[in-house]
Amino acid sequence: MNYKIVNGSVSYGANAILEEINFEINGNDKIAVVGRNGCGKSTLLKAIINNDMLEQGIGEQKFGVYKQGSPVIGYLEQVQFEDDNCTLLQEILKIYNPIIDLEEKIAKLEEELKTNSTEKTIKNYTSSLEQYEIMDGYTYKKEYQTALHKFGFSESDLYKNINEFSGGQKTKIALVKLILSKPDILLLDEPTNHLDITTIEWLENYLKNYPKAIVIVSHDRMFLDKIVNKVYEIEYASMTEYTGNYTDFEHQKRVNYEKQLKDYEYQQKEIKRLQAIADRFRYKPTKAKMALSKLKKIEQMVKVEEPNKYDLTTFHTNFKLNTVSGKLVLKVKELEFGYTCSLGKVSFELYRGKKLGIIGANGKGKSTLLKTLMGYIPKISGEYDYGYHVEKEYFDQQMEFIDKNRTVIEEFSSSFPDLTITQTRSALASFMFYADDIEKQINLLSGGEKVRLQLCKIFKKGPNLLLLDEPTNHMDIVGKESLENILKSYEGTLIVVSHDRYFINKIADSLLIFENDYIRYFDGTYSEYLEKRDNIKEEIKVKEKIDKKGTGAYFENKEKNKIKNKIKRLENDIEKLEEEIKNIQLEMQKEENYTNYVKLSEFQKEIDEKNSKIEEKMEEWESLNKLLEKK
Repeated sequence: MNYKIVNGSVSYGANAILEEINFEINGNDKIAVVGRNGCGKSTLLKAIINNDMLEQGIGEQKFGVYKQGSPVIGYLEQVQFEDDNCTLLQEILKIYNPIIDLEEKIAKLEEELKTNSTEKTIKNYTSSLEQYEIMDGYTYKKEYQTALHKFGFSESDLYKNINEFSGGQKTKIALVKLILSKPDILLLDEPTNHLDITTIEWLENYLKNYPKAIVIVSHDRMFLDKIVNKVYEIEYASMTEYTGNYTDFEHQKRVNYEKQLKDYEYQQKEIKRLQAIADRFRYKPTKAKMALSKLKKIEQMVKVEEPNKYDLTTFHTNFKLNTVSGKLVLKVKELEFGYTCSLGKVSFELYRGKKLGIIGANGKGKSTLLKTLMGYIPKISGEYDYGYHVEKEYFDQQMEFIDKNRTVIEEFSSSFPDLTITQTRSALASFMFYADDIEKQINLLSGGEKVRLQLCKIFKKGPNLLLLDEPTNHMDIVGKESLENILKSYEGTLIVVSHDRYFINKIADSLLIFENDYIRYFDGTYSEYLEKRDNIKEEIKVKEKIDKKGTGAYFENKEKNKIKNKIKRLENDIEKLEEEIKNIQLEMQKEENYTNYVKLSEFQKEIDEKNSKIEEKMEEWESLNKLLEKK
């Protein structure tokens, strides 16, 4: 499969969004498209689907779009629900209609073979079985069940109508439908948004092994590192291709820039030297020939263009602490937190200068813990105490403002009324609010602008403890890198919740991991945690005395582990049975067997028995998962 755009461009009115598009997808390429917010990444994805958006670019090559065959292109915006009243299961099974139709055909042929075993019927039957295997008929149920489970849908959710799900859940359903439909070119625009780490890791593994081509727009650098083998960067309305993953791209871009700059500077020096000689001797008869030769040498040079500087326009700050806190910043002991019911219990100590990252699945209580530590939500039990001279500030991912009709400058000035207009403008400019930007009303700001305004206010206050809840949401990669640099050089103490593993790995030197039904403290970076994760046994940290309640919790966890082990054994049994079925089907396809009805009947009987066992084990697997969810 090959798809190619040569010297294309996209404009809206008189504004050129992309001036020179040279883009190619080969085979099962895994491609990332990166660049600043608003540079045209999503526009490119839409142009790949709708070629009518494209026209002649500014390059010298003739514009054209070239496709091998008629590739099926899948894009999330195209996934729609025709009937909101159908169930989640019915919606997902629409993807597999060809397989389900073939199942019905095979069942009819089996009935027909009992009374009419002609060579034509047998051939039709064996070819249908062969096609069924090619279409992954024996594994499609497990495939969609696994995907839905990983995206946070329970067994009971399968029978809910689509209109019963929230907007976020509908987006997840659409994403599951898209990836399971397996188009020839899969276009994904920020697929990790609002997914927790567990789901992202599953999606990474799925896409890494996806048999066809993928084009991904994402600000999740670790996600891109794990999947892609090619990167296209959009900068200054043009595209540049790099081989490798995101880290390779960053390295190559830096090396290419430095080399081109060095070559450019060397050539400019040489041109200057030759020009000086020519200017000095061109009017002297005895040296005129030599002067002309120098000028000719300049003309014959293949000019090296001065490289464009990186588009690194972003926010910055000189973060100064108002005061230094005591050595012990925060002590948390058996703190139980939640709203109407407990979401967890945690103990840890945080010392001056430490940076604690909080990671884990959505809905497990990470944000609730921060709000409890800020005093916005009452604790259920336990205690937490701040040390001496601790001045804390909180970044809320919801970014609620008291008055959304205020302008940017009014909102900022309400927190710093003593600053002069020059000081206020300077502070806002450092967070990319220039000229007319400061007169924008808050309700008209983008998500990224709201983040910058909140951070500008927080950093200006100079706290020595920051509690940040998903601060990188709505940020492009350059913005994330800028925040990383600010927080790395921050001399205070930090607690940050984030699903961005790359960001957490750069910033945090310790972790709170919300995993399954417990919270684990890990003294080390995210990379160190990954290295040790597979060897860490699941344990519950219980610091309270083993009373009746504690003992009950211990045995309940032990029971959960038994159920999990049984689920794992069932999954292994199902895989083994599926492999055995494949081997039988290979036997059926052999020349000496596929015309022998007696043998085929025996083989099919064996397949039916194994499929029956698979169904039994799947039912048990589903009931155990249901039981596990209730515990």
